[in-house]
Amino acid sequence: MSLPIAEILLAGPRGFCAGVERAIDIVELALSVCQPPVYVRKEIVHNRYVVEALRAKGAIFVDELTEVPDDATVIFSAHGISPEVRVEATRRGLRVIDATCPLVTKVHLEAIRYARENYSIVLIGHADHDEVIGTLGEAPDRIHVIAGAEEVERLRVPDPEKIAYLTQTTLSVDDTRDVIDALRRRFPRIVGPSRDDICYATQNRQAAVKRLASDVEVLLIIGAANSSNANRLVEVAQMAGTRAYLINDVRDIRPEWLAGARRVGVTAGASTPEVLVSQTVEALAGRGVAVREVHVVEEDVRFALPQELDEIAGERGVPLPSRTAMHQSL
Repeated sequence: MSLPIAEILLAGPRGFCAGVERAIDIVELALSVCQPPVYVRKEIVHNRYVVEALRAKGAIFVDELTEVPDDATVIFSAHGISPEVRVEATRRGLRVIDATCPLVTKVHLEAIRYARENYSIVLIGHADHDEVIGTLGEAPDRIHVIAGAEEVERLRVPDPEKIAYLTQTTLSVDDTRDVIDALRRRFPRIVGPSRDDICYATQNRQAAVKRLASDVEVLLIIGAANSSNANRLVEVAQMAGTRAYLINDVRDIRPEWLAGARRVGVTAGASTPEVLVSQTVEALAGRGVAVREVHVVEEDVRFALPQELDEIAGERGVPLPSRTAMHQSL
């Protein structure tokens, strides 16, 4: 008979990053100051629980702008959009509130700059991810999307002396480093951003998983199947030799995963609310089970809200509520 779990280790940091908090705040604030209905193009962040909670508050989620009536208010998701989408919104007179994460916007601006300087651009990322689709739209004739180091040798560019690289913000730090190293071997003159495009929160959560992996037998990562950063956390743990499983919530846990495990780790992707972590810990923690936080770094990052919210609130004579505790109800 297997011994029960003796200790649960919680990774820190985990869960919401500043870009996700900002995006959720934007939707909630828009619902409070905009004339309804308020539409959101794509999932505001990649988490079903968050999307359903915002839908229950009145947000209408759509896949494309064709589903949004003319002159309505539409919010762009945290993952960013291509210029083509922005032009279409302007043409149709839509009131746009942009919730793109500022760190994603930074990558877009880098793509625009390199394209204007006639560089070929290698974008490291997953071609089907919303963030990559949006960045690719900035310069589709100049950007080559690759996901792994093995694709570097197949790259063909007009001028190997004038090539730059960018990265999706939610990738594995280690895998991305391997791809950049391969690019530098193939193209010694390649240039890149002065600072790593992989966001601070992605890096911190991966560092926390690496720290936790050696101390637990099983690691549960709470996040959506389409969340890039959550999937990377699973990969990081598995690369460290630890059994790791991605779950949407506590209902996905299989008893056989935990068989024989005395120490279980729990963490969450950057789009996952803390309530799902609490529910998971509560389900795992029996009598006498210790729960311990393992912190690798403290985060204190906050992004400003888009000016459009202030403008709309001013036009309607409605005060813009404080952001304090805006998303705690999730």
